[in-house]
Amino acid sequence: MGVAQKRKVQNRPYIDQRLLHYGFFVGLHTQDLEFNNNGLITEEGETWFADVADYSPGFSVGVLAEAYMTSNVSVRLIPSLYFGQKNIIFYEQQTHKEYHQVMKSTLLAVPLNMKFSAPRFNNHRPFVVAGVNPTLSLSNKDRKALLLKEWDCYMEVGLGCDFYLPFFKLIPELKFCFGLRDILEKNRPDLIDKSLLKYTQLIDSATDKMVMLTFYFE
Repeated sequence: MGVAQKRKVQNRPYIDQRLLHYGFFVGLHTQDLEFNNNGLITEEGETWFADVADYSPGFSVGVLAEAYMTSNVSVRLIPSLYFGQKNIIFYEQQTHKEYHQVMKSTLLAVPLNMKFSAPRFNNHRPFVVAGVNPTLSLSNKDRKALLLKEWDCYMEVGLGCDFYLPFFKLIPELKFCFGLRDILEKNRPDLIDKSLLKYTQLIDSATDKMVMLTFYFE
């Protein structure tokens, strides 16, 4: 037999009705690249492919500004910094030779999200979010096999829950981010070692992806 949940005293009952409210966040994320390999055969008869070898956890931090629209809808602006890396592997099909590149990245991001919240019950309130996230890479451009463009823009979707504590609101959130443009820099006059050029030529396009676990404090 089901037991109905009992109503409890609400913590911070009017926080969501403010026109503007602010906070900050810390989080973890993983960065990924989706390659469109073209099966290029080099002059030596080798066929190389690119992939992401493994995933390294990155760190993210930023601030949050949220504007009240309706009782269930709000708009969020989230200036952020992401620190992480991508571990790229190039492998040859016949000889199984490998070449590795670690791409460290520091991204300045300004996500703009719509937040759609369910009605609050006691001291929790689930929600979903969707939006866009333009980013600028602040990483150094070193002369390695692959070079990525500075600008990108992600489409974001996610879900989370507001937990209303006595002195602040804690908001864990899981978000999935999909890059909207090809970020592979194909023009490489910076390469001194021309033998590395084949690693750029074997890829038609590359798009970014991220999975983010974030904890907001309001």
